[in-house]
Amino acid sequence: MKYDEFIQRVQELAGVQTSDEALRLTQAVLETLGERLYRTEQSQMAAQLPKGIKELFVARQPPENTRRDVQGFSLEEFYHRVSARSGVSYPKALKQTKAVMAVLQEAVTSGQIEDVRRELPAEFDELFEPMNGE
Repeated sequence: MKYDEFIQRVQELAGVQTSDEALRLTQAVLETLGERLYRTEQSQMAAQLPKGIKELFVARQPPENTRRDVQGFSLEEFYHRVSARSGVSYPKALKQTKAVMAVLQEAVTSGQIEDVRRELPAEFDELFEPMNGE
């Protein structure tokens, strides 16, 4: 998947009006997900993302990120962080986060998605469920 395809797909699934909104949303979700994952998993997933998207995923983590540097926040906090970063309400952040995660699952291998799922607590499984109507 190419950069433009990724952003366009996010725009469609999230129901946002512009590609700038889709990019801002993508950045908010990927930065937040990056805070919750170990550096190795981030790097492996980023390697499968299009140029311009992969940089959003690893931008906030220092190269020396270790297991103790990973932030252990809840799924609710995940949504709150996405809401704050993207400038949308909490209810919108729920739907739009799932849109970005759906596109992420289209862009990388299922094996990589499973690796990420195993690294997250069970409550995060809803991020990987199909969107309603999909």
